[in-house]
Amino acid sequence: MRVLNLRSFNLLLISTLLLLASCKTSYYQASVSNKQMLAIDQTIAEDTSISNYIEPYKIQLDQAMNRVIGTAPENMIHNRNLPETNLSNFFSDALLAIGENIDPEVSFSMATKDGIRSSIKQGDVTVRTVFELMPFENYITILTLKGTDVLRLADFIAKTNGQPVGNVKVKIQDKKLVEFKINNQVIDPNKTYKLVTYDFIANGGDHVEGLSNPIQSVTSSERVREALISHIEKLTKAGKKVESKLDGRVEIIK
Repeated sequence: MRVLNLRSFNLLLISTLLLLASCKTSYYQASVSNKQMLAIDQTIAEDTSISNYIEPYKIQLDQAMNRVIGTAPENMIHNRNLPETNLSNFFSDALLAIGENIDPEVSFSMATKDGIRSSIKQGDVTVRTVFELMPFENYITILTLKGTDVLRLADFIAKTNGQPVGNVKVKIQDKKLVEFKINNQVIDPNKTYKLVTYDFIANGGDHVEGLSNPIQSVTSSERVREALISHIEKLTKAGKKVESKLDGRVEIIK
């Protein structure tokens, strides 16, 4: 069963619930007297007719979500308080590889620490793992930026004490930018650079600065998590693991 069918399963479950709800007669009342608070807890018996109806679809959904797509040799822990983690490096490097497949001129990637929502535990990496990591309906987006806007973005990264970046080297001191390089080259304000990110950030999410006036913005039809699942499957097929190391790409100078 392909990953792209997971959305259909979710829609089918929701449609089933709505269909069952529509079979009941609705009564409307302008005002209510003798109001009473009802506790929704374990004392309310489960409606087995509904749960039995949904169960076959739930089984199919669980099978798809539990499909193993890769292996992580160690824990990759999500920590918003650190400027760089092995998880943020893995995510941003994967995002960079995905962007380069769409447009070979992509030169760097960026996500946000708040956009990554869970850790990757040691052992089997499943479709569910990726859904937990990136639960949002975000789409891969490539922005063409002026060098001056890249420097504004760099200042934002410094002000927030680092964000997940790929093919970037940034040095920060007291939340101020000391150095920012793409592909080991300093930024030329007169040049343009292509950034791969996702539409939420490109449209101003997480208060990211420097992206509001791109020369060009191209949003792919592929969701981030679907692209990430495909990326992990490619790693596995090539005999590689789901892993990354700290490499000092985001350096806080004391």
